[in-house]
Amino acid sequence: MKGLLIGVHSTASTAQKTVDAIIAAEKAGIQCSWLTVGGVAPDPFAIFGAAAQHTRTIKFGTSIVPTFPRHPLAMAQGALAVDSLAPGRMRLGVGPSHKPAIEGTWGIPFERPLQHLREYLTILRGILETGAVNFEGKRLTARAQIAGPTRVTVMASALRINGFRLVGELADGAISWNCPLPYLRDVAIPALKEGAARAGRPAPPLVAHVPVVVSEDEAAVREGARRQIGFYPRVPFYSQMLQDAGFPEAKDGELSDRMVDALVIHGSASKVKDRLRSLPEFGASELLAMPILPPGDTGAMERTLETLGELARE
Repeated sequence: MKGLLIGVHSTASTAQKTVDAIIAAEKAGIQCSWLTVGGVAPDPFAIFGAAAQHTRTIKFGTSIVPTFPRHPLAMAQGALAVDSLAPGRMRLGVGPSHKPAIEGTWGIPFERPLQHLREYLTILRGILETGAVNFEGKRLTARAQIAGPTRVTVMASALRINGFRLVGELADGAISWNCPLPYLRDVAIPALKEGAARAGRPAPPLVAHVPVVVSEDEAAVREGARRQIGFYPRVPFYSQMLQDAGFPEAKDGELSDRMVDALVIHGSASKVKDRLRSLPEFGASELLAMPILPPGDTGAMERTLETLGELARE
């Protein structure tokens, strides 16, 4: 679609099935496959390396790889491998994640996440964009050299104003996650522009994560949404973002019907496409679609991928 790159969140129960999902996404005409890394999920760079052998054009994005468990040079190693197998197709999305995940899973103190991310992005962009880095910060140190610059795009996640400002200042792109579209227009985009202006550069593009499903069964859509994204109001950063976006009920930790209808684009194929076509009006340059799976609807994924592919070809 002109003015909007179409990507999809690819997920499956095994690494091989995830590779198969990426291949299917390319065949459907989708332009980018995104993998989310939570806990000890299969390594995204290994999956993308395998998928690179069976695809030609689809881009590979991480949304996101948590930064605290991996040194930025270790992160760069994985991205370098994918870039060598699929030149120009790797889009490295990173972010600090959240205290419950980092401390609960990894046992790593979740301290000064924005300062940590600032240093992390500085190291990543240094090594991947220039081929060398010599950095010593308050939280991270890195000294290394590679053969030369790469074509890896370095992106970062953001949820609230200060995060979007930082990404606007330092990253090649911003990745939102479960943010209502008006929040992106009214909060994220101005903050990205402010951060970019501070650095004396154009604002980077915004990748808008949007749950999507082609289904007219509202009850099933809401149930599927609660199964897949219902925990987010219980995560402090997300709860506060949703409250800031006009959903005070998020403080109770429940995903209300009103929140589902604001976050999830659903309905007939034509309705879904019409709503997705409006994303640039909210400041998004790209779509990161997360397919919602209504219980009992075995055809929802295929319909949704087909609709996204049709939109990408417009």
